Parts: sequence; C-alpha cells; structure tokens
Amino acid sequence: MAGVVAAAGSGNEESQSAQERVWPSTGAAYWALFVIILATFLNFFDQTVFGMLAQRVKVDFGLTDEQLGFLGGPATVIFFVFAGIPMARLADIYPRKFVLAGGMAATGVVMALGGMAQGFAQFVGSRMFLGAGGSAHAPAAYSMIADYFPPKKITRAFSLLQLGFIGGTTIGVLAGGKLIVELATWPDQTVLGLHVHNWQLILLGQAVLGLSAAALLLTVKEPPRLIVLPKAEAEVAPAANLGQRIIAFTGLNAARAIHARGRVYYPLFIGLALSAIETFGLAFWRVPFMIRTYGWDEAQIGMVMAPMLLVSQLAGIFFGGFFVEWLAKRYADANVRAATILFGLVTICAIASPMMPTGEASLAVMALGGMFGLAGAVPQNAAIQRIAPNEMRGQVTAIYLFMFTFFGAMGSFVVGTVAQRVVGVEADLWKALVITAGVLLPIATIAMFFGIRPYREEVARLEAAGR
Repeated sequence: MAGVVAAAGSGNEESQSAQERVWPSTGAAYWALFVIILATFLNFFDQTVFGMLAQRVKVDFGLTDEQLGFLGGPATVIFFVFAGIPMARLADIYPRKFVLAGGMAATGVVMALGGMAQGFAQFVGSRMFLGAGGSAHAPAAYSMIADYFPPKKITRAFSLLQLGFIGGTTIGVLAGGKLIVELATWPDQTVLGLHVHNWQLILLGQAVLGLSAAALLLTVKEPPRLIVLPKAEAEVAPAANLGQRIIAFTGLNAARAIHARGRVYYPLFIGLALSAIETFGLAFWRVPFMIRTYGWDEAQIGMVMAPMLLVSQLAGIFFGGFFVEWLAKRYADANVRAATILFGLVTICAIASPMMPTGEASLAVMALGGMFGLAGAVPQNAAIQRIAPNEMRGQVTAIYLFMFTFFGAMGSFVVGTVAQRVVGVEADLWKALVITAGVLLPIATIAMFFGIRPYREEVARLEAAGR
C-alpha cells in the first residue's frame, strides 16, 4: 500500500505519488538547475580561492603547517558535525529553495567576517561558521534535482551539476591567482576601523557574490516531492509523537536504514572517506607545494593550472558518463564498478604528481588525476541516489556527503601534520603528499571493490520491488 508522509511545517509544498507523477516543465527544471549550478560554483570558487591564499595566510598570521592545515579543513567542519544532519532534515520537510537560499546567505555573511578577521583565532571562528552555512547545500540541491528530472535524465542533470565544481575550481585558480598577486602591490586597508590585509579584500568581494546568489535562489520554483513507501516503513507517521519526530530530525532513522544495508553502504562510505582525505589535502596544499618546490607564484600557478583543470574536468564529466553507460550495457553494478576503476587511476596520478621533475609536468599529472576523480564522482552520486530510500533521500545523502566533507576536511590537517611532524622540512612538502596518497588511496580503491557485489544485489532487490 503506497502512502504519502506529510511533515508538519511543510508549508504549501505538494507531494505526489508514483501513480499521479507529473514532472515539472523542462524550462523550470533547467532554470533551477542553472541557479543551483551557480550557487555550487560560488561555493567551490570560495574554497579554491582560499586554497590559493594559503601561503599568504601562513606568512601574514605566522602559522605552522599544522595550524595552516587545521585552518584549511577541520576549522570548517566543526559546526558541520552538529548542523549537517539537521540541516539536511530541513531539506526533507521544508521547501528546499529556502534551505538553499538561507545557507547561501549565511555563507556570504561568514565570508565577510573572514575578510575582516584580525588574527588566527578569529579566522578559525569564521571558517567554523562557514562549514555550518554550507552544510545544507548539497542535500537540498540533490533532493531538488531528483524531483525535477525523471530517472532517465537524472544522470545528465548530475553531470551538468559538475559544471559548478568545474567553474568554481578553474576560475577560482585563474582569477584567484591573478587577484592575489595584483593585490600584493596594494597597501593594507582599513575597513570599519579594522586592519585588513590586502588579500582579505577578495573574501569581502566573495561575500557580496554569495548574498546575490541567495536572492537568485528564491526565484526557483519548488518541485513537488515524490514519496512512495509502504506504510509500515514510513519514516515518521503523521501521528508520530514528539520524541519520534526529534529522532527523525537528528537523522537517526536514516542512519538505521544505512546500517540495515551496511554491506552495500559501508564500502561506498569508507572508499569515499579515505579518498576525500587525499583529494582535499592535495587541493589545499597544491599551491604551497608549487611555491615551495618549483618557486612559482600564485599568478603563474593559476595561468598554467586553470586551463589544465578546465580541460581535464570537462573531459572527466564526459568520460565518466560515457564510461558508466558503456559498463551499464554489461554490468548491473556499473556505477560502483566504474568508481572502483577510476579510484585506481586516481591513485596512480596522486602518487606520481608530486615527484614530477617540472612544475608543468606535476600540474599536468594532477589534472589527469582530477579528470579520473571527477569522472568517478558521477557514478558515486548516482549509486547513492539509486539505492537511498526516497523518504530519507536528503538525510542519506547528507550522511554520505558528511563522510566526504568531514574526512575531506581532515585532509589539509593530515598533510600538514605529516609535513611538519614526519617530513620536518618545509621545502619537502612533496614527500608528505606522496606519503598520504600512497597510504590512503589504495585502501579506498579496495573498499570500493568490495562494494561492487553488494550494490549489484541491492539494485536487483529494488528492481524486483518496482523501484
């Protein structure tokens, strides 16, 4: 018996059953996708530019590599630990466009606070709140896209969503590098009576863009939700008591659903978590690595890296989609099988890139690894959306992305700690990158490999149940 779960406080948002499903118009769907891509672009632009600023932050605030690594990752995830799942719950029960707009507005405000930070402690505080503000973006965006596009088009939609990542990372590298070097010739500024380093002006500009994107998200039309589940498996029945609703809000029900099918979820989570440490660690430390190893400045890094990233990431989207579709003709587990193969290729590139004899060769191998990594992101996301219970999709996605965000945020700190406490020579940062890649990525690839069979069996079960 199919039923619809109605949550208190859902406003005027409708839900539709499978029998009466009418998909939103193409125009509305692609406008929403465009705005979400733009917001995603700004989120990754902010992250990329901050990574470009890393060496400047270290010098102006007198930080060690370990402190810099903490600022680059763990500082942003502290509040995410507490806010991530509840914010994802908001995406399950309230209009998602308001959740997205609110998170984007909060991000803009926090960026402004970072632009006026007067020291390491204040900067850490601003990065903490930045993680909380951004915690709602992916769950709400993924859930909305899944209700805008039918199953046959959802992979295309998720592929296009990667354009936000591509634009943010490539333009962030190019524009960020030029701005940093250009502003280095400016004197420090006084804003509202506060001493502001010249590079902090970039953060203030990003705050304005974030607030503008929040306003644009309000123009998106909220799509009706499709919720189909047996009544006995409802996440929270309409008559649920307060305690049951609190439990649902914390995400415990979604965690139980994941644990109940741990054989299929856990390998995906473990592989994603370990690879995220290396991926985020390399992304944050690549500019200090290039400066210390090859003597380049941010503008030179941006000029060479940006076109390489653009080509590799565009190729990654198309290669990922093509590769998965090719495997899907032969295997029911194509999503996880493709991710496993691509993880292996990323491993090779991540270990090799810091050991290249020239800066150009190092960036080229990094870009190749980025291509394989982005190609693998599409089947990973599609795999989770395929097996997640519809009524808990936002929360399951949030838990999955929590693994990516939390462990990814540890990446900059892990690399910084290895660089400071194991390698011990600032100029030999490349050794820390090789060590972390050589330890973490092979384990991640093996974990994904062990997830192939359980995923195949879960897909067969869902298809037999009509999903």
